[in-house]
Amino acid sequence: MRETWRWFGPNDLVGIDDVCEAGAKGIVTALHHVPTGTVWSRDEIARRKAEIATRRNGRPSGLAWDVVESLPVSEDIKTGGANWRSHVDSYVDSLRNIAAEGIRVVCYNFMPVLDWTRTDLAYEVATGATCMRFDLADFAAFDLYILERAGAADEFDAALQAEARRRFDAMSADDRAALARNVVFGLPGAAESFSLEDVRACLQDYAQIGEDTLRANLVAFLKEVAPVAEELGIRLCCHPDDPPFPLLGLPRIMSTQNDYARIMDAVPSKASGITLCTGSLGARGDNDLPGMIDALGDRIHFLHLRNVKREDGTVPGSFYEAEHLGGDTDMVAVVAAILREEARRRGAGRADASIPFRPDHGQDILDDKSRKAQPGYPAIGRLKGLAELRGVIAALSHREAAE
Repeated sequence: MRETWRWFGPNDLVGIDDVCEAGAKGIVTALHHVPTGTVWSRDEIARRKAEIATRRNGRPSGLAWDVVESLPVSEDIKTGGANWRSHVDSYVDSLRNIAAEGIRVVCYNFMPVLDWTRTDLAYEVATGATCMRFDLADFAAFDLYILERAGAADEFDAALQAEARRRFDAMSADDRAALARNVVFGLPGAAESFSLEDVRACLQDYAQIGEDTLRANLVAFLKEVAPVAEELGIRLCCHPDDPPFPLLGLPRIMSTQNDYARIMDAVPSKASGITLCTGSLGARGDNDLPGMIDALGDRIHFLHLRNVKREDGTVPGSFYEAEHLGGDTDMVAVVAAILREEARRRGAGRADASIPFRPDHGQDILDDKSRKAQPGYPAIGRLKGLAELRGVIAALSHREAAE
């Protein structure tokens, strides 16, 4: 398992020197300043590589750009909109430039409108650490009474609507504005940001798009780009829905093992694969993550290892981002399944036997609170998570060698 670290570029408050000190071997990043649907030029990619390779004092960092996360898929591609052809062509051109610069793993997602959704970006847990949280009643308050989405009342039961109303009535104007900002925060570092009017307009674009249509659009996209990726030696990997259940009346098509299996079967190229995010998928109690790795492991090209604590048992609902070994996902069993997959790959002589992973998200602890980096991406909280994962990997690898 290859240790990587997500970095948001030169403006990231967690810098390349911090990554070196954490001991990660590779960088996961993107050209966040390039608008979605625009070609990533070789010059821009090379410039980012040079930034990764250099410490503050000008000395080499020893770090490489291992994974692109993300090369965004436009809403026109997801909806089959007017710019579908030009945006697919731009995506292909970007893949060619990425490959020309020696990068071989490209993560993306196919979530409509928002790349992830949380209601609180700094929820305090018992230890005093803060983390990101999704509270279903707060989200219902946003959907019903702030966004005022048509049809929202049909998607929440009477008890949840009553609790959402109670919470909304107790919120100040500032509280309501903060909740709206949190919900539409989207992907940290992205070129775009969203207002409520933007969200309403995007939702309208999906008014006639259900699961079957969205899935067909993903398959159509992959049939265009996967052959190019295979030719270039690039491994594409789709991130799951976050959270992995329907929100805002939007379809979800990458939330379960069955969802992934349908796409993998429809586009059987090994170049089209999976970003296994244990935090996103772990928000559903019915997702068996070690079993998913055993079943679909040969298509897993990238790993996000984080944990969540589900507050509503196994039913999809509220959750918060726990310590890496402290949530509802059995991270030891997950790592054991990954090591089994890597052993199978070594036995088959695969060049990609070592799967890149990153300690995804992290709780803000100690000096993280004064640094105020991107929500979910603190320096010390992620370092703690990486250290815990590193220990699990070392222990399981030692046991495997002894056997």
